[in-house]
Amino acid sequence: MAIIRCTKKLLSELKKKPEECPEQKSDLSGWHANLIQIDQRKCVLFTHDTTLYSFLVPGLTKPDFLSINDVFGQHLFKNLLRDDIPQELIEIFLYDIQNICFGKTNNRSVLGSMTDLSWQLKTMISLRGGLAHTDIMRLNYDLNRIPMSAIEKTFSIDELRSLLEKWNR
Repeated sequence: MAIIRCTKKLLSELKKKPEECPEQKSDLSGWHANLIQIDQRKCVLFTHDTTLYSFLVPGLTKPDFLSINDVFGQHLFKNLLRDDIPQELIEIFLYDIQNICFGKTNNRSVLGSMTDLSWQLKTMISLRGGLAHTDIMRLNYDLNRIPMSAIEKTFSIDELRSLLEKWNR
């Protein structure tokens, strides 16, 4: 079971009360998510707790928020493919997110990293001419190649690959 720890703003948009999520069974399970406004559009930034692997899902509408489980899974899959993660490793993640619990945020370090990533995203999108002119897959690719001081390895994509290799053994 995956646990997505949402900010109050996102829980309100999802019209969900935070659930009492079970203890995380693996370091694959934990995610944080935040609702951010970019170009007057509602966007959600998802960040993996252990690796800080992140992706932005822009321009969400009411139906998207109602099916956030599917939106999360589809965008995770697309971004992992874009990052050249082998199919058998992607399946490890997809199996883990078949069931999702939405809870309150609980990791200030991850939230701090997300604040920095949000600033980076807004800057990159602005420099590219706004959301309408931004290749979101390329943006997410670049996002995971920003040095992050909160993790052992320099880039979150490298940390993610190491974690998935460990689970594949």
